[in-house]
Amino acid sequence: MGKIKVVGLGPGDIEQLPFGVYQLLKKEKPLYLRTKLHPAVEELECEGLVFQSFDTIYEETDQFEGVYEKIVQELLDAAQQQDIVYAVPGHPMVAEKSVQLLLENEAGISIEIKGGKSFLDDLFQAVKIDPVEGFQLVDALDLNQDELVVSQHIIVMQVFNEYIASEVKLTLMEKYPDEHIVALVHEAGSKNEKIEWVPLFEVDRMEGVHNLTSLYVPPLAVDERTKSFQTVQYYMDAITAENGDVWIKEQTHQTLLAYLDEEVREFKTAVENDDSDNMVEELGDLLMQVLYHTNFGEQSGYFSFEEVVETLNKKLRRRHPHVFDGVKAETVEEVDAIWQKIKAEEKRNN
Repeated sequence: MGKIKVVGLGPGDIEQLPFGVYQLLKKEKPLYLRTKLHPAVEELECEGLVFQSFDTIYEETDQFEGVYEKIVQELLDAAQQQDIVYAVPGHPMVAEKSVQLLLENEAGISIEIKGGKSFLDDLFQAVKIDPVEGFQLVDALDLNQDELVVSQHIIVMQVFNEYIASEVKLTLMEKYPDEHIVALVHEAGSKNEKIEWVPLFEVDRMEGVHNLTSLYVPPLAVDERTKSFQTVQYYMDAITAENGDVWIKEQTHQTLLAYLDEEVREFKTAVENDDSDNMVEELGDLLMQVLYHTNFGEQSGYFSFEEVVETLNKKLRRRHPHVFDGVKAETVEEVDAIWQKIKAEEKRNN
């Protein structure tokens, strides 16, 4: 039984390859490439490099999710017979799903990471940012708007064609203004590096395949983060602070109850009138009341907003085994029976 040495081809040209990686690629065999669509590969081919790539798997597989599993299985099968080298773009431990699957293998194959250069350093340099300010690296194929922190630099990798760029654009526009200026960074650090600064709504106006393209999204200023819950917390902390709003400093949990009742009544009226715009506003007012009370709890030292959220998250998870744990509940009656059982257990444990 052999082992697999995993190396990174770096972000671009052959000049960016670490010398140790270059030597390994030249002398050790057999060599497998996740893809030969990489600037350094063409130059290495001119030097006589012999390899097998997995590009045909990309072409033959209907669902992109299955590509990496097939690649990994072929690598593990090959390593049953002898030691092999597997080369991937960039650094093996930076956003490389196939490597993560290899490390999780249960076939007993030893995986040795030999390094490489990540594209991140060159990208930071291309758009002139300091990562110490905070950044998120996310995959265009697995982009989730709820996980984006708009106060940080966002780097979206694998924006390799117009379709993917369009999906990324629509997701980002749920959080960012349409006119927010972003950068498409092509082949960062190579002699073909190209940076396009465009409004967010234009990022999908690209032609062809760009397998070395990432999207850089600058952070939003506080007052631009209008779709962020963190902004709500920031405003509320300022309003309820010692030098904040005079009126709220005179309030207590008891005095605010009347306002809470009023906001509930106004929301009920909006629902009865099927007034969606007013529902949005009144739900915001209800949330404001919740945050007033959690701020009072924090200031008095009795409880914090984090405790409220923790309690809610635990309750949601505990009371929905039919959603998270595979418990069967196909009717309202079955759900109610589950809830009653769980609530009874909660009472016994309190």
